Amino acid sequence: METNQQPSPNPKPKYASLANILLLLGLGILLVVQGYFGYRLHEQSKKQQQLKEDYAMFNNISFGLFSVDLWSDKISAVVSGKIKGFEVTAEQKLAIRKQVEAQMHTMVNQVVSQFNKKQKGIGNKLKKFAFKQFVDPKELHAEVPGFAKTIVNRLLSKKATNQLKNIANTKFEELADQTYDSTGIAIAKLTKHMYGKYKVNNPIALNQQIEHKVEDIRKVNYNYAYALLCTLLIVVVIWASLRKKKHLQTSLFIMSLLFALLLLFVGVTIPIIEVDARLSSLNFLMMGEKVAFDNQVLFYQSKSILDIAIVLLQQPKPDSITVGVIIILFVIILPILRITSRGIHLLCKPLIAENKVTRYLAFESGKWDMADVMVVGILMTYIGLNGILKSQLTDLNIKNEFLTTSTVNYTSLQPGYILFVGYVVFAIMLSYMLKRLTCSTK
Repeated sequence: METNQQPSPNPKPKYASLANILLLLGLGILLVVQGYFGYRLHEQSKKQQQLKEDYAMFNNISFGLFSVDLWSDKISAVVSGKIKGFEVTAEQKLAIRKQVEAQMHTMVNQVVSQFNKKQKGIGNKLKKFAFKQFVDPKELHAEVPGFAKTIVNRLLSKKATNQLKNIANTKFEELADQTYDSTGIAIAKLTKHMYGKYKVNNPIALNQQIEHKVEDIRKVNYNYAYALLCTLLIVVVIWASLRKKKHLQTSLFIMSLLFALLLLFVGVTIPIIEVDARLSSLNFLMMGEKVAFDNQVLFYQSKSILDIAIVLLQQPKPDSITVGVIIILFVIILPILRITSRGIHLLCKPLIAENKVTRYLAFESGKWDMADVMVVGILMTYIGLNGILKSQLTDLNIKNEFLTTSTVNYTSLQPGYILFVGYVVFAIMLSYMLKRLTCSTK
């Protein structure tokens, strides 16, 4: 007589152990890969931040549009160009001749008038007599045009003109050198340091080199960020495929906690937002020549969540310090404690696993976890700040016949924000899975 045997709901211990070992090995390799991506992203983000800070410092408006030395150089170039290019036209030469003739006719009239006055003394009377006998005022006036032409030709000869140009240019340069700018020494040191650091010898080459490097690193950073999120997606797919394998879910959950912890660390230590406002160009005419200031950085900051908290803690105001403490406690420390307590709850003995503190952190502390609030806060801050900057920069855009200005706003969310959002979503999923695991073991 045959009997119907029901299949065992749980696999054999040997099979379960082997499956857990294989799962842990596979997830361990994936965790190492995630750690590598996180490390590279962290290093590349530091490099990008340093490049952008160098760029912002070198092109800062304080060392450009607000620099007296730079203004002096640009004005000197315009004035020196005008002096060197100075030439007297035929019309101007004729006008000068007429003015010289008029002055000479006036001088002749004054001399004749002086001799025609009643003279005192024998000597003066003899001079007056001789003048009337030998000098005809009409002849003097007739000679004036010839004298004026000779004088003007000699004054405006090429040799004389070049001498005048050299004198004028020398005097102007002396005046320009007397202009004092307190930032001049700092600008010179900064420029020398930057040229040496990036192996260039002019500002255009320096800016181009930094821009190219930043663009390359930016692409790499986003690739690493997306790769980190892909590792989480793989874990989620594994969860979905093993949802009925209860004997594997504890191992899977513990490894998932490590993935979440690593993602949290990367998310709070790399930049989440970058504020970059620039005056891309300012052009105006001076003495008919174009004077331009390009690529002036008005403001630049790039901060991670941890950086923001540290900056707030360093402020002298109590309200700023309070906000910084809140971020440290409820956005960084509490999520780490929650992840740790969940692992303790599943791995440790009941005496520790069922401890009130452990259970509270694992199951009930979610209402104090402000990571999700931080996600919304950062997004709203970005939207508000971006809107304010666009509005203010738009007011600086001027275009008329005298002055043209153009501004740009490069403010943007950074890979840190994407990863932090990924952590929050993954943490919510883990909370749900922990409740399922806890209910299944009761």
